[in-house]
Amino acid sequence: MCRLSRSNLLLFAAAVVAGSCLHFLHELLPWTVTALFAPVSESLWEHAKLLYWPSLVTGLLLTQGGERRLGARCLALLLGTAVMLAGGYLYHITLSGESLLFDILLYVLSMAVCLLLPYFLDAPLWTQGQDLLVLLVVALGAALLLFTFLPPAGLLFTDLSGARTWSSYPY
Repeated sequence: MCRLSRSNLLLFAAAVVAGSCLHFLHELLPWTVTALFAPVSESLWEHAKLLYWPSLVTGLLLTQGGERRLGARCLALLLGTAVMLAGGYLYHITLSGESLLFDILLYVLSMAVCLLLPYFLDAPLWTQGQDLLVLLVVALGAALLLFTFLPPAGLLFTDLSGARTWSSYPY
């Protein structure tokens, strides 16, 4: 198990700030290009972009620096996204919660899973399935891009910006 360095913690903080800034990017610059990387609505799915893109860039920067944790980073990115989507679904849709503090804490926790968990995973174990994990991360990115413009029906893709939006959903 590797210890976290100060530079890794600074990269984590920078990724958290970058993702937070992405939240407002499309509202400030409503272009097609910004829609690919920033949420275009308040749906749970669109908010996965806040996690995916900063984690992907940070992970790629770290693996280019000679770090041998690509498989573990891919697994952590998938797990972090699942934590954010499942936690958001449980809180906002199942429990009808609307706390901004919860959203911020869930985001930071999910980012920690994405960027800090690989340091606690045994790297050789995840190199065996690395190709599949990379493919799944690429598929997730493709789904984020595709569903920006063609979102399927479902609560995960519903804009939750209105109060109790989900209670009026037909399902």
